[in-house]
Amino acid sequence: MLLAQGAESLTLEAVAQRAGVSKGGLFYHFPTKQALVAGLVGRLTDAFDQALADAGDHPRDILRAYVDATIPARHTTGPAAAPADRVTAALLAAVLVDPAGLAPLRERYAAWQARLTGDGIDPAAATAVRLAVDGWWAARLFGLSEPGPGLHERTRAHLMELIDRACD
Repeated sequence: MLLAQGAESLTLEAVAQRAGVSKGGLFYHFPTKQALVAGLVGRLTDAFDQALADAGDHPRDILRAYVDATIPARHTTGPAAAPADRVTAALLAAVLVDPAGLAPLRERYAAWQARLTGDGIDPAAATAVRLAVDGWWAARLFGLSEPGPGLHERTRAHLMELIDRACD
């Protein structure tokens, strides 16, 4: 909703309608817009944490899981096509509603960065891949000349090859 319709669409009434609940029911669980956004950010970052936790034991597995959770294997179109896109929507909502609400997300990113650089891969290589993935994620989200079909898949495969080479 936020990605397709803009910040003005983030009203409790619109969220309740989209979720198929009454506004009172929504208020029962989320008494403020800040509480709603905090819940959304927490839920989505928990899912991202789980994707990293489910990764295997090989040093490259965490970094590969980061790529998998952020960039779909095949080119997709449309708003919020990947789980990470929904995290970004939550991030944007957090900034619009309450900039202080970014503190938990900053903590999660610091933990993700520590996990990626502590995975047995050269920390500079792991950080370069993370930053490339995060930039690609933003390009996809905002429609900033993202790679189209074919190039998307080749670029993603190249990132995975870089991860493999960093482990050799």
